Amino acid sequence: MPAPPVRSEVRTLTFQMPGAGGPPRRPASVGGRGRGRVIIPTLIVLGVLIVLFGLFTNFYTDLLWYRSVGFSRVYTTELWTKVLLFIVFGLLMAGVVALNITLAYRHRPAYRGMSPEQQSLERYRTSLEPFRRFLIIGIPAVLGLLGGSSAASEWRTYLLWRNGTDFGVRDPQFNRDVGFFAFDYPWWRFVLGFGFGVLILALLATIVTQYLYGGLKLQTPGDKTTQAARVHISVLLGVFVLLKAVAYWFDRYGLAIKDGSRLVGLQYTDVNAVLPAKTILAIVAIICGLLFFVSIFRRGWMLPGIGLGLLVLCAVLIGGVYPAVIQQFRVKPSEVDREKDYIALNIKNTRTAYGLDGVEETEYQAQVAAEANTLAADQATIENVRLIDPAVVPDTFTQLQQIRGFYDFPDSLDVDRYTIGRKQLDTVVAVRELNLGGLPQGQRNWINDHTVYTHGYGFVAALGNSRDAQGRPVFESANIPATGELGRAVKEPRVYFGEDSPVYSIVGAPSSAGPVEFDFPDDAGGGQQNTTYNGEGGVTIGSLVRRVLYAVKFQEGNILLSNRLNTDSRILYERVPRERVQKAAPWLTVDGDPYPAVVGGRIVWLLDGYTTTNGYPYSARTSLGEATTDALSRQAQAIATQPGENVNYIRNSVKATVDAYDGTVTLYAWDDSDPVLRTWRAAFPGTVKDRSEINPELLAHFRYPEDLFKVQRELLARYHVSDPASFYSGSDFWRVPKDPTRGQDDDQPPYYLTLQMPGQEKPAFSLTSPFVPTGDRENLTAFMAVNAEPGADYGRLRVLQVPRSLNIKGPRQVQNDFSSSDQVAQEINLLRRGDSDVVFGNLLTLPVGNGFLYVEPVYVKARVGTSFPLLRKVLVSFGESVAFENTLQEGLDVLFQGRSGTATGEQPATPGTPTPPPSDGQPAPPRQEPTNPQLADALADARQALADSQAALRRGDFAAYGEAQKRLSAAIDRAIAAERAAEPAPSPSPSPTSPAPTPSPT
Repeated sequence: MPAPPVRSEVRTLTFQMPGAGGPPRRPASVGGRGRGRVIIPTLIVLGVLIVLFGLFTNFYTDLLWYRSVGFSRVYTTELWTKVLLFIVFGLLMAGVVALNITLAYRHRPAYRGMSPEQQSLERYRTSLEPFRRFLIIGIPAVLGLLGGSSAASEWRTYLLWRNGTDFGVRDPQFNRDVGFFAFDYPWWRFVLGFGFGVLILALLATIVTQYLYGGLKLQTPGDKTTQAARVHISVLLGVFVLLKAVAYWFDRYGLAIKDGSRLVGLQYTDVNAVLPAKTILAIVAIICGLLFFVSIFRRGWMLPGIGLGLLVLCAVLIGGVYPAVIQQFRVKPSEVDREKDYIALNIKNTRTAYGLDGVEETEYQAQVAAEANTLAADQATIENVRLIDPAVVPDTFTQLQQIRGFYDFPDSLDVDRYTIGRKQLDTVVAVRELNLGGLPQGQRNWINDHTVYTHGYGFVAALGNSRDAQGRPVFESANIPATGELGRAVKEPRVYFGEDSPVYSIVGAPSSAGPVEFDFPDDAGGGQQNTTYNGEGGVTIGSLVRRVLYAVKFQEGNILLSNRLNTDSRILYERVPRERVQKAAPWLTVDGDPYPAVVGGRIVWLLDGYTTTNGYPYSARTSLGEATTDALSRQAQAIATQPGENVNYIRNSVKATVDAYDGTVTLYAWDDSDPVLRTWRAAFPGTVKDRSEINPELLAHFRYPEDLFKVQRELLARYHVSDPASFYSGSDFWRVPKDPTRGQDDDQPPYYLTLQMPGQEKPAFSLTSPFVPTGDRENLTAFMAVNAEPGADYGRLRVLQVPRSLNIKGPRQVQNDFSSSDQVAQEINLLRRGDSDVVFGNLLTLPVGNGFLYVEPVYVKARVGTSFPLLRKVLVSFGESVAFENTLQEGLDVLFQGRSGTATGEQPATPGTPTPPPSDGQPAPPRQEPTNPQLADALADARQALADSQAALRRGDFAAYGEAQKRLSAAIDRAIAAERAAEPAPSPSPSPTSPAPTPSPT
């Protein structure tokens, strides 16, 4: 044998001569390659470590947060479910693809011939050979990561399937419990879809591998496939078609929840054509799949080709053409008769799914004549008419109760009710929250933003039915320290968790000099009071490891370096109540408008949680985002918008609270009968408390949620129609009127009011909304109210339907009457004189006096300078009559011929030119009424006579005007006489040391 060749190398040696400066130098090429070999792997490893550390930071800080709120089981259950799904489905995807690539490679033909096609492919095979093993492992691994990630995102679907419970209601077509469609069907559809994806990718990988290594010869004469390739592909196609047969069978159940042209669920064509077609297609698919397996033992693709062609033909003719023919020639000519049973089923199931099956519908013979004493039976409603609009007065709250520039109020306040003076009254409430943007720029730094200014302070509440003589709210909780009966009930006024809290604050660590957190301004002491947080909220951050983690999480080095932190320090984050509840209970849909309440001397945020599904058979779908958007939610940042997901079942199954001081999140089961809630409680045991654990004081502040009411009114606008023929025509459908005061394109929001509906035994805190007909008509066609007061009557929906023969004006028509009235226009122009603007408040619709009363507060606000809206006038309308007076009482008396028969709860403003607010911005005391009974009676008669004369003048009734003027003159004379009788007898001239007598009020 010849000796192996000897490889010669020429090496370049570099010598350093003695005395020569600098170290010996290696060749640049060798050094560059060496550094590259070290730097690139180092950078890769460093990048992987950074990514892993970032993932660990997010994981561990989230775990600490969940532990701090007592919901760690939610986090671990969600995490391990995602991990399980990721591993199982990721391995399934990667394993099936890798197995098929390996099988295709191992059964490649040993001889591929020298055809031009194979010669061309040989170059690719040669290029890929060094990377073959990497590709066989890498491609399935990447696909497995994608498949596992897709499966992990379905963790909610898996948990619903794993813990699903029965609804106790069966579908009439398949005799399946609704729980099958809500919990089981979505999961099996995902599994089928994932199976199709795995098979398609495996088939593509097999075809590419077989083609690359000669198993498939598309351009070579003779057999196009080898025996091994044909068997391999036949098996995959057979499994695919069998899986399609299973899909056809499940498609039958999907018809119960599919969107049709008019309805959700099966219709005539579905039952009589589509459903049989799906069954036939499933059978044909099974036969076709078996033919693919038979082709394993026979050469050629004839049998599976015939079967596949038969399947395609059946899909076109039986699955497409036949249903279209039935729809066109049997259904359309008499569609109402064919579809009436399915329309009736859709109406029934929709009303059940949205909680509308117990609506009390009453025909309301609304009157339009405003006669004296008409409102005598509606005293409970009239005295609680809310004149303070929570969407208008935020600036008023800010100017009167801000105290300091770094406090603020949301742009839309909330409505609740409190017992004040042994009487339950509607109140407009808010908390004084911290707004770091209000700090002077010179004070904005990390220490102030995150360790000094850490919380808001105080609960502010104003009576909903009153205003003082200057048109400002009458506060029952105000100032610092708090004043008012309600204000003094707040024992812990600090707000560390609120809608406008900083992203994070570090609290609980006093310095050696004492507390460092700003608590509240102390005007009496000429400075400020500081405090140290001593609650259990937040995460302890004293250790070095946690400081590093949170420094990375918030990308802030001061967390690691600042000496403001010690072993007692806590970091507060995820502080917005809605986001806090949503994170603690990710299976809930949370109402967009949390509201604060005083419970047990503490401020707590109350929230409503909804459980939903999109799988209730025959129930209409609605978009949460569209149904809950109105004129107020579009304008107010304080009201969160709901996601645009479609649902066809919703329940207010959970009431949640967030403590404003320590951030404690508590969930209470509100609707124990809800199957979706029962399912989630089984998935996350121990996270939701029983309803029996709600204490009475907290229970008294729960209310019917707005977003649920909006969804229900949007559905009831159509589904109040119970007759299938009328529903089909749509002629009796309603709609929510557009808001006449805030915008012409958005729906009027619902309003919380205390009222007594006709037929109701006593007044109740309620949520209300009017309806108008579909189309361009704006007359009132119905009024809807739900009892929002916890108790036996809670959640009862009542609808007053106005007969078609009556023409009752709707909100926009009433607003047009206000605008077109000469008297109203003239007085509004007077209010707008100078630099003032007129702001119209919410237009309330009240079913009183056997008709509908409209009430709208009118505010005045200066255009320049620091100004805020003041309630100056009240617009009222009943039937064809309109009044624009200083007080609601005066307006009612004008409408109802001098005597409305009822008394309002407001503190009346002094008639005449409005008095500007005091320069110090503090609220003035209410006007004191005369204590002399004779004088008070005379003044009351004078006011009534003045109102009667103005009303008579507007009607053109000069006889009544003259009679009213006489009564006015007589009342003034009696008032003067009563005042003189009350004056003390003249006394001797006072001595220089005696105080001068105080003149009597006139």
